[in-house]
Amino acid sequence: MSIEIANESGVEVDTDAILAVARHALDEMGVNPLAELSILLVDIDYMAELNHRWMGSDGPTDVLAFPMDEGSVDHGPGESGVGEPALLGDIVLAPEVAAKQAAVAGHSAADELHLLTVHGVLHLLGYDHAEPDEEREMFALQNKLLQSWRTTRKAG
Repeated sequence: MSIEIANESGVEVDTDAILAVARHALDEMGVNPLAELSILLVDIDYMAELNHRWMGSDGPTDVLAFPMDEGSVDHGPGESGVGEPALLGDIVLAPEVAAKQAAVAGHSAADELHLLTVHGVLHLLGYDHAEPDEEREMFALQNKLLQSWRTTRKAG
């Protein structure tokens, strides 16, 4: 599993833990071990710009997920695409927004970033929460993945 992370937010965060929770979620979801994922941590201004450009919303958000469209990859003759690394896409996190949400929710900023990372992974895997049924399924899975990661971490 290839996961790249870049912290351009100006906020100190435990990138090793973010990588670990992303890897755990991908493993638990049965994602191809050759899959590639990119995680970018940005400041509030850049997140607000991305949110406006891609989602049509004003102000910063906590997490954005940009899935790669595997269907658009042009395979040449005789290439089936089977066995190739899956380019999952990019997750963009805003640690400052996460810290504010964490304070309201009553847990640490690190816990909020872990939750948002799993949330982003699930979006890249096609989960959504626009409809009540989808929201229940996605958030239940998100909670299950976070709980199993925390249990694994404590045991380690």
